[in-house]
Amino acid sequence: MSYTDPGAHFFWLGSRALGVTAMVLLSLTTGIGLALAGRPRRRGLAGWLRHHHEAFALAALVAIAGHGLLLLGDSFLKPGLVGITVPFAVHGQPVWTGLGIIGAWLTALAGLSSYARRRIGPSAWRKIHRLTLLGWALAVVHTFGSGSDARTLWLLAIVVSTALPVVALAWARLDEVESVPSADPQRNLRTL
Repeated sequence: MSYTDPGAHFFWLGSRALGVTAMVLLSLTTGIGLALAGRPRRRGLAGWLRHHHEAFALAALVAIAGHGLLLLGDSFLKPGLVGITVPFAVHGQPVWTGLGIIGAWLTALAGLSSYARRRIGPSAWRKIHRLTLLGWALAVVHTFGSGSDARTLWLLAIVVSTALPVVALAWARLDEVESVPSADPQRNLRTL
């Protein structure tokens, strides 16, 4: 029986844990954002949702950054700064990793745009903020494609249990937008 020092895998394990955490937090904030887009009518619920939406979004951004930064210490992958910031530049699983990096940048842009909302205006902010759904989808694809545990039952259970509510809310939101009659045919596309 051979012994493998768990410390040798500390950076990879830490990065993977933060990556899964980021994906779960991103699912929570995306789901809450979609619920907010439906304009909840219950008094106090919208404020509670907004508070948690922002908290989960910030926590997701920190987890995403930690996920990438911990990989810098991985003695096997050795991605370097370019490998964790430039899509498709890393040698290990470049497609899956590249999609994750694009998702991370889209998520950061969409999340941080909220702090510039007054400066850029609500219309531009809405357009940028819609990138969250694409960033989330790329995070899910990245989660299934990267890492040695990418297709394990435990990871599948986590991703499916957090993704199904987001997909259901996105579907409901799309259905809601399509059912609203408008004199302007482009309005439905803008309100998503």
